[in-house]
Amino acid sequence: MVKPSKQIIRPYGDRRDDGMVQLSFTLPVPLSEKAKEAAAQFTKKMGFTDVKVAAAERAADQYTFFVVYARSNVTLDYAEIDVPEVVVRKMGFDDLNALIKEKVRRRIVVFGACTGTDTHTVGIDAILNMKGYAGDYGLERYPGFEAFNLGSQVPNEDLIKKATAKHADAILVSQVVTQRDVHKDNSRQFIDAAKAAGIHGKTLLLLGGPRVDHKLALELGFDAGFGPGTKPSDVANYIVHAVMKKEGSESADSHYQGEPS
Repeated sequence: MVKPSKQIIRPYGDRRDDGMVQLSFTLPVPLSEKAKEAAAQFTKKMGFTDVKVAAAERAADQYTFFVVYARSNVTLDYAEIDVPEVVVRKMGFDDLNALIKEKVRRRIVVFGACTGTDTHTVGIDAILNMKGYAGDYGLERYPGFEAFNLGSQVPNEDLIKKATAKHADAILVSQVVTQRDVHKDNSRQFIDAAKAAGIHGKTLLLLGGPRVDHKLALELGFDAGFGPGTKPSDVANYIVHAVMKKEGSESADSHYQGEPS
């Protein structure tokens, strides 16, 4: 395998490769000139130079929020970065439904929920509900899908039990709350429950949320991960091609990548 040539990059601010970055953080001190100096010194101790405290605002009693501009001398070789990502030949609404009808020849069953103690349904609603998100139809709108949205605070075992009873092709787990990495802990518990139920490696298991990416999902034991900016059609296309591959009906020009190359 030919090793790619180096691609050294640095952050861009006013001009290419100037190393300028913007940082924001909160310190547990009241707003004052001393607080601004503390923010500047904190930034310098992280290795930044040419530090400018651009904004300082009271966040709460004894807390100040800062926005700081500074220069970094760090560089990295972009060519050496290898990250797994979901790559799907994207098809439109009508074409994807036609593909399901032609190749799968049945409705694809999908269950989704925000599991554990998480009460936020905005993510799972955006993917599954009929109206979708940003003009992109949710899976309930697709004739080729039979989608079930169980809402929030659903125990992992209940989601798996209900999905298994309907012979689901895919299960979507949404995790919005991330304090103390609770999303990781609950996701691991879901995978443990899926293994105990005998569906791990058989049913497509997808993880989504604001702090989720494909790499994290794979590490936790899921088949794919979808983070911020994901549209329903992204998930729909992934599921269809994954189901087709599993059943041996994937078209020759279709492609999806779930593992590092």
